[in-house]
Amino acid sequence: MKIVLTGGTGFIGSALLKRLEREKHNVVLLSRNPDTVVHFKTNFVEIDRWDGKSVGRWAEHVDGAEAVINLAGEPLAAKRWTEIQKARIVSSRVDGAKAIVAAIAGAQKKPSVLVNASAVGYYGNVESGDVTETHARGTDFLAQTCARWEEAARAAEEHGVRVVLLRTGIVLGKDGGALKKMLLPFKLFVGGSLGSGRQWFPWVHRDDVVSAILFALEKVALSGPVNVASPESVTMKEFCKRLGRVMRRPSWAPVPAFVLQIVLGEMSAVVLTGQRVVPGKLEAAGYNFQYPKLDGALEDILRK
Repeated sequence: MKIVLTGGTGFIGSALLKRLEREKHNVVLLSRNPDTVVHFKTNFVEIDRWDGKSVGRWAEHVDGAEAVINLAGEPLAAKRWTEIQKARIVSSRVDGAKAIVAAIAGAQKKPSVLVNASAVGYYGNVESGDVTETHARGTDFLAQTCARWEEAARAAEEHGVRVVLLRTGIVLGKDGGALKKMLLPFKLFVGGSLGSGRQWFPWVHRDDVVSAILFALEKVALSGPVNVASPESVTMKEFCKRLGRVMRRPSWAPVPAFVLQIVLGEMSAVVLTGQRVVPGKLEAAGYNFQYPKLDGALEDILRK
């Protein structure tokens, strides 16, 4: 395929880019700072500039591409959530999606599919019960952000393009994401759960996220919101217990919720809330998780 990719240098995007290149897809990587990512350029990867909010020369690549994958967005943990930072988080997602849809609208030969990132934060905090793709939206900042992001991307459907909205759980990988931040306390023998430990921890191995994206490109029956989280649900306490066991470290030093709220402010909701997410549509479409069990996922990541 010819694929236009945004967010291809981030934690998920860089792994996806390697996989696309390995499978010999032709990728146009859109970057706000192409000079700093020139090392990603190969025989299969072309790099072009975009500003993440307006249609420019880059839109020519959308015309004739088979697919667009949009992973662009300000990292949630980049800075404390001031009002300015929250506005940046929202605009980096919504403006980018709107620009892509505008490029699709202007293309003579439109892509067949747009795979757009989202997150299980769409559902807000759900203390009990399974959370499928039909579950109601939450009311907090993350839920509202995801809703606006998805709405902007779904406008591509008006132009005959299939849209897949990846509501991704907490992505696990050693060189980034939440797990990287959690490893140090365990290495120092002071690891433990965050908050009460009773909140659900909807995890997924990064390799499964990459594979789910490729699956979504080809599975024409798959559209709309799609939960991308492991079938095995665990609480924060259980996750930390198993992480300690795999690392051969104790899990005995929980961090109280009020401490996280003081240190992180509103951002603390990312780790103090959760949902028991069920990947119903993905499994029904025939996707088989490479890492359906937490122990196997952690052992694979930590031995790399």
